[in-house]
Amino acid sequence: MEQIKVWTKQHENVLKELNENGRYIARREYIRSDLQEHAGLVLEVYDWLVRHSPDAARKPGDVEYPVWVSFTSEAVMLPSPGAVILELTLEPDRITSVNIEKWGSILNYSYIPKDKADARRHQDMMEQYGVSDAKAYMSQFYPHLKREIIASWDRLFDDSVILGNDSKYGNIWEIRKEWVTQVIR
Repeated sequence: MEQIKVWTKQHENVLKELNENGRYIARREYIRSDLQEHAGLVLEVYDWLVRHSPDAARKPGDVEYPVWVSFTSEAVMLPSPGAVILELTLEPDRITSVNIEKWGSILNYSYIPKDKADARRHQDMMEQYGVSDAKAYMSQFYPHLKREIIASWDRLFDDSVILGNDSKYGNIWEIRKEWVTQVIR
């Protein structure tokens, strides 16, 4: 099978772990350490992502979260102190594509409409309640709205649903040392 190149920005300790163990997987503790007081907010949607990924059945048992990759070197964040950019070469079927705009909506606890009419319907409903998606999601007073918002997230992997543009990141379940073709510091 033909392989493709992708890029990922990681803490320099990831490179150390790759060299020592031949493999790196994202763990809950790493996200907690990195995001500190915001970790709970992000982990809630990351848990949803792991459960709903089209590739969930292939997730190794010891993996907690996916590793994010960029499909172009320009899309990966710039190098920074304490971080490395890893260029990886692997089979494309190991990568789950994630629409950047839709994922941003999920991170903001927002509804992903199926089309313009659905977007209008949802916005009208939220205006009637006088709440934003984020407020409805976080509040205990609007469980039906929260359920609708979460149900809309299934559209993350539906390419027929367009939100903004079609730019994508990728998720992989692990990084293997043999996939690393370049390290940029």
